[in-house]
Amino acid sequence: MTKLGVVVGSIRNNSFSGMVAKAIADLYPSDVEVEFLEIANLPLYNQDYDQDSPQVYKDFRAKVAEKDAILFVTPEHNRSIPAALKNALDVASRPWGENVWSGKPALVASQSISGISGFGANHHLRQSLAFLNMPTVQQPEVYLANSQDLFDENGKLVREDTVTFLQTAVDAHMNLITKLG
Repeated sequence: MTKLGVVVGSIRNNSFSGMVAKAIADLYPSDVEVEFLEIANLPLYNQDYDQDSPQVYKDFRAKVAEKDAILFVTPEHNRSIPAALKNALDVASRPWGENVWSGKPALVASQSISGISGFGANHHLRQSLAFLNMPTVQQPEVYLANSQDLFDENGKLVREDTVTFLQTAVDAHMNLITKLG
């Protein structure tokens, strides 16, 4: 069984990124165990903690370490990723030499209420993932524009073409996981 960790860049309640992440997670095969990894409770990374990390750091690192693959879904903040997401990347990649992200196949999806689709965030995240040694699905690239129009009042995707597109991304992620497994 493949263990998939889902990291949502937005820590806002009922965020579009959270809804997108749920919609994508639901498209994985039934033999994939999906767990959303909480990032809102992580104190800001501080190198002073490397010798004696807070328990919440240790718990987060352990959860990431036990995953076979990661799905990242992010909004865009000022043409980059949200601070909470960057912090989570830092926490689980430190202390130096103990990067628990390393080698985990990743799928990156960005979304925005604008037409730009979180393009800047998507590519900033990919840059960090390259350094963290995470093989990342290259195609299809997942940028979702006008995310406020993608869901009904129950948080369900309403556009079948979007569901079909997201399924191609999940299939590509599964192919990468299998190839590297």
